[in-house]
Amino acid sequence: MNYIDLNCDMGEGLDNDAAIMPFISSANIACGYHAGNADTMKKTVLLAMEHSVAIGAHPGFADPENFGRRELQLTDAALYDLVTTQIYALQTVCRAYGAPLYHVKPHGALYNMAARTPAMAKIIAKAVKDVDNRLRLFGLSNSLLISEAAAAGLKTVSEVFADRTYQDDGSLTARSQPGAMIESETLAVEQVLQMVTRQTVTAQSGKIIPLKAETICLHGDGAHALEYARAIHTALLHHHLTIQHP
Repeated sequence: MNYIDLNCDMGEGLDNDAAIMPFISSANIACGYHAGNADTMKKTVLLAMEHSVAIGAHPGFADPENFGRRELQLTDAALYDLVTTQIYALQTVCRAYGAPLYHVKPHGALYNMAARTPAMAKIIAKAVKDVDNRLRLFGLSNSLLISEAAAAGLKTVSEVFADRTYQDDGSLTARSQPGAMIESETLAVEQVLQMVTRQTVTAQSGKIIPLKAETICLHGDGAHALEYARAIHTALLHHHLTIQHP
């Protein structure tokens, strides 16, 4: 692989979007449910256009008090509506400014639940496809979200994480557990390079897990998000990897 996508969650009410944007190639923009609103969507779309960054919808649970990171149980119909409504909201903004919408990446608890729950993954894939079957679906590498989206005929992008640790089954360490976040810039860069160049990751236990790395996620709300973005961007270029959206 001689190129890799570097994505970041944006439009979530933080003040570092403009600083991070030059270092990434894809932006996942909050659609007003877990965070953001019509104004932040517009501002973030324009910022992404300014830096030629691919725009994606970042739908989450309607639970801003918990930043969309609390697991909620919805009916199939409610889940379908949750996803389609948010994609349409960002799509409307994109169309107003003549910007293409490239992808969809579920947020937080919605993302993690869909990674391990076939029914949820299938509904999300259907929702994305019904809005626009050309959209790519970002999902956790080796997860059900990827396999169900592929089965539905969507283009998929397997995602890995720069600032999160992994468990033996390839899942992310729960944020409630010790060591869930990688707090060292050096370790984050090392994990990224391992995932991209070797297509493996070392779990917390020390087990080496194979994975497919097509896009790297950097969390914009991390304490050192800008420093990580700059360091990872530099390291990838140093290893002759082009940073570009899928």
